[in-house]
Amino acid sequence: MNGLRQFFQVRASGEGSEAVHNGDYVAVLLVLFLLLILGIAALFVWLASRQAGTRRRQLERQFPPSPHWSGSEACRPDIFDSPCRWIAVRTTEPRAVQKALRLANPTICTWAEGLAEARDRRLFITPPIGEWVLVVGSSLPDPGDDVDACFHLLTGLSRELGLVQFFCLNRAVGHHAWARLDSGEVLRAYAWAGQVVWNQGSPSPAELGLDLRCFEYLESVEPSWGQTHDPILQNLDRLPMLAARWSVDPTSLDGRHFLTGRGIVGELS
Repeated sequence: MNGLRQFFQVRASGEGSEAVHNGDYVAVLLVLFLLLILGIAALFVWLASRQAGTRRRQLERQFPPSPHWSGSEACRPDIFDSPCRWIAVRTTEPRAVQKALRLANPTICTWAEGLAEARDRRLFITPPIGEWVLVVGSSLPDPGDDVDACFHLLTGLSRELGLVQFFCLNRAVGHHAWARLDSGEVLRAYAWAGQVVWNQGSPSPAELGLDLRCFEYLESVEPSWGQTHDPILQNLDRLPMLAARWSVDPTSLDGRHFLTGRGIVGELS
């Protein structure tokens, strides 16, 4: 009887030792599995960082900073060279602007992609710049060609989104325009295309402070190109300053703006 008891005690001791060994194997496998997951996660982080670095270098090549850039100097892409037209909307939601404009074939894009597409009859909706989103592109209506189309686009956009501004600048022929609307109401608008085609509302304090010259309908204007105080040239030179006082001057954005955020490009229906 004592021998049988000793047999079962030894057998039980062996089974306990085997269970302990099995538990060790399971623990080791769990640790290895955890290390595998952490390794895969680290690989994805490295790939994302590498891709972001590649995209940043591409953008830096397209929008190179000045050799003496200190962080405050302007970096002007070609799209903002004259002629150019843009809209500023007080919002931080590019999607809301896209829906209000009813853009066809909208696509998420980088600054570089959007600015390139904006040259080809498409519109680029920028990422938020402070509390503003810009709409840039040659397909925006030119008040010198069709002031009614410009009016209807801006009032419709303003009814849906609130405060909306429009700027137009063409140094080659001297045409220029600016407009400010809120909730569909034109607060101030002025457009010159060889003659006044739109003059509505009282000049804003910003216009008066910049000494912008706004003519009346049918007012006779003698050309004075090349003169020091030519009002047309003065308006052209100071229009970006007006944009800065009202909202955002896109010609003064520095290179850091073009390296962050994603916008939307599409076609105006």
